[in-house]
Amino acid sequence: MDRRKLTIIVVTLSTMLLIGQLSGVRAFVESRGQAAVEQYAFELFGSSAEDNALLLKIKEEAIKRKVEPINAVHDRVWKAIPGYNGLEVDVDQTYQRALALKKGTEAADWNVNDIPFVYREIPAKVGLDELGALPIYRGNPNKKMVSFMINVAWGNEYITPMLDTLDAAKVKATFFLDGSWLKKNPELAKEIQKRGHQIENHAYSHPNMSQLSESRAVLEISKTKDLLKESLGVDNKWFAPPSGDFNQKTVEIAAGQGLRTVLWTLDTVDWMNPSPESVVAKISKRVEAGSLILMHPTKASKEALKGMIDAVQRKGLKLGTVEETLSPSRTTKP
Repeated sequence: MDRRKLTIIVVTLSTMLLIGQLSGVRAFVESRGQAAVEQYAFELFGSSAEDNALLLKIKEEAIKRKVEPINAVHDRVWKAIPGYNGLEVDVDQTYQRALALKKGTEAADWNVNDIPFVYREIPAKVGLDELGALPIYRGNPNKKMVSFMINVAWGNEYITPMLDTLDAAKVKATFFLDGSWLKKNPELAKEIQKRGHQIENHAYSHPNMSQLSESRAVLEISKTKDLLKESLGVDNKWFAPPSGDFNQKTVEIAAGQGLRTVLWTLDTVDWMNPSPESVVAKISKRVEAGSLILMHPTKASKEALKGMIDAVQRKGLKLGTVEETLSPSRTTKP
């Protein structure tokens, strides 16, 4: 820091603190922090004309680059659709980085593409929590991400080959485990976890949830939730009803245990043993941003998995876990 800037900062801070008791500046200093006040002082008294021109250019560009957030909504067809964060330029951070890189360059010579813009996300005002207990069938259509939902209650012989295919493509999926399956296959569940996949709740005994008493429905979810924690250390957040069978009471019971109920956008219907080619063709035709693709450990999905991954990626979509796809966080920043 040069002597001129240091003098300006010291004088400004001293003056502000001196009159702070009367003017409320002390609260300003405490709320923003010393670094922010130093920047304020320098901008107020010490910036050169070139620096001010650079700051103005950054502020003008920030207006153009701002992306408004999208609120979560209760859709008539899709029920709860997650929101999607907006994006804005952090003017102060961008300005500081630009000054560090300037090295005597005239502001007028700066090309916008040379400015090291720093971005921050803008949270939406309405998230899934504000919508209440609703099922979720898809992610936000503005978020270019897709997720594989792999429901596991059988099909052990296909799990490792599917894990290998996911590993080769560097793709993470979400496995919803039936509790009774987990009880019998803890080592295979640990292998899924070891490979870096998300693990969630698929009830305990694969029942039709809508046909259960409230006490039994509570037990089906809680028993698997507890087992996930005990066996794998998983903090369960999502519940996928077996066979997609549920009612509003099911959603409310899951919510009472801190879980959101999630279903699917696209179904491979792999339990009917379709040809791998037909599965890939279906996904290729219908997949879009926000799709949740349901499958199981089956011969059809094992053989179609690489083709499904390729089909999704050809459309410029990223594959992530259910948690990532339904999060309001942005997939990338400029």
